[in-house]
Amino acid sequence: MGNLSYRKIMVATDGSECSHKAVASAVELARLSGGTVYAVYVVSTDYFSSMAVDTGWETMYEVLKKEGHAAVEYVKAVGDAEAVPVEMIVLEGHPAPEIIDYAEENGMELIVLGTLGRTGIDRVLLGSVAGNVVRHSKVPVMVVRGERKLEE
Repeated sequence: MGNLSYRKIMVATDGSECSHKAVASAVELARLSGGTVYAVYVVSTDYFSSMAVDTGWETMYEVLKKEGHAAVEYVKAVGDAEAVPVEMIVLEGHPAPEIIDYAEENGMELIVLGTLGRTGIDRVLLGSVAGNVVRHSKVPVMVVRGERKLEE
C-alpha cells in the first residue's frame, strides 16, 4: 500500500456535533498531507417536496440556507486555526446525490462525513445520506461515527 496523501478532501457537513467530528478529521488529514478541505453543505430540497410553494416555503429555505452558511463557516474557522485552506460550498438539492456529484465532478480524492448527526424527524429525513454516499460514490468515503446518546 502506497502513501495515502489526500490533496482534495471534501467534508460534507450539516452543522451538527457529529459533523464537527468529521470536520476535525478532514482538517487533520489535510494538515498532514498539505491538502485543501472543501466544506460542502446541501440545502435539502427533500423538506419541500410535499409543501406548497408559499411564504412558509421561502422562510424555511432561507433558514436552511443560513444554517448552511454557518456550517461551512465553522469548517473555515477550524481550517484557519490549523493553517489549512478551506473552500466553502453551499449546494441545493437532495443531499446524497449532490455530495456524490460534487465530489466526482470536482476531482475530490476523499469524502469525509459524519453519521448519527441529526435526531428525531431530521434523522428520519436525512439519516440515509451517509449510507447512500458510501454505497454510490466512486470517490473513497471516510465515515466518522458520532457517539450514540442513551435514551433516558
